[in-house]
Amino acid sequence: MAKLETKSVLDIAKEAKVASRSLVSLTTKVKNEALLEMAAALNDNKTAILTANEDDMSTAREQGINESLLDRLELSADRIDAMSAALRELVMLSDPVGEVVAGWKLPNGLLIKKTRVPLGVVGVIYEARPNVTVDAAGLALKSGNAVILRGGSLAFKSDLALTEIISAAAVRAGIPAGAIQSLPSADRESVHELMKMRGYLDLLVPRGGPGLIKMVTENASVPVLWAGAGNCHIYLHADADYDMAERITINAKVQRPSVCNAAETLLIHKDIAEKFLPRIVDSLEQAGVTVFGCPITKRLCSEVETATETDWRTEYLDLKMAVRVVDSLDKAIEHINTYGTLHSEAIITNDYAVAKKFTEAIDAAAVYVNASTRFTDGGQFGMGAEIGISTQKLHARGPMGLTALTSTKYIIEGDGQIRD
Repeated sequence: MAKLETKSVLDIAKEAKVASRSLVSLTTKVKNEALLEMAAALNDNKTAILTANEDDMSTAREQGINESLLDRLELSADRIDAMSAALRELVMLSDPVGEVVAGWKLPNGLLIKKTRVPLGVVGVIYEARPNVTVDAAGLALKSGNAVILRGGSLAFKSDLALTEIISAAAVRAGIPAGAIQSLPSADRESVHELMKMRGYLDLLVPRGGPGLIKMVTENASVPVLWAGAGNCHIYLHADADYDMAERITINAKVQRPSVCNAAETLLIHKDIAEKFLPRIVDSLEQAGVTVFGCPITKRLCSEVETATETDWRTEYLDLKMAVRVVDSLDKAIEHINTYGTLHSEAIITNDYAVAKKFTEAIDAAAVYVNASTRFTDGGQFGMGAEIGISTQKLHARGPMGLTALTSTKYIIEGDGQIRD
């Protein structure tokens, strides 16, 4: 296999386009065997992967990178095992390629079938999350697409090591060379080149913070489907079960605060604020969370920090949470639709009508009733891995699994029909 360092972005794009034309006709059996080979290669090369990751971690620490970003960047034997398991889970999922989405017969006898086909070449730009390298490659392969990866500069060595290992494994299993590639440079110029690969790149998925999304959407000349930020909320209605509300809130904020489906703001109905708010704030603080509260929250819990307008809009990705008391369900909905990022929102209530109104009125990719926002994830949704969580309203919204990386083709069968 040619060394990545010797290739230009155009070379990589051309190889990916050639590979995509072969991938479209590969059998499910070949693709599944490649996924299993890739999973085994990750386990066999843990030492090399962890060595590359430690180099990245050392550089990040020297740069003073915060703990939440370091958590995203760091790999461990367990996290490599999880990446390997995600690839094996993809083997168990149905192959979307060739699926007949719809079919009908016209009065003139023409048979029309609408079938799923790969997009072709998918580019993924992401930040310091090495696991995305494996998830994106696995999803692209199973859905018949070639993939070009460009991780964040902080994870450059980790991403290259992972790409080289799984790409070589895929080739051994019969996948065409060029199907899984990473950009050869950590500089921004390579990203800008990739964004301009019209004619080679069929879809570009930026996965990261608002700055990355803005940069790509304003500069790309190829189709873009972004995986956006998550300013997620938990709303505790007046009839919320206290134990359930506490359990879900703590999980949504604390279980892994550095990810996009972690809750950032807690809204509490005024009728339960005086009794329940001190309890939940105490639990949050015991879990290490810094709380920023509205005036009513401050009155009931004087030790919390004062929340500002900025706090309602902030995706902390850290052990921090904004808390606000609201007068009604309508006010909770208004707050979420004003400050949310269309990602994941939750309500805790025992009232069916209240839950129904919340799920209908909230504008988000995933809306929960009596469950943690932390479930917004391709693996948790039974999709295997995910290429990102779309906060757009195009053909893919929410966790983007295999079908999100397909388009459709009409196949029309006749027996000599001509148009009058």
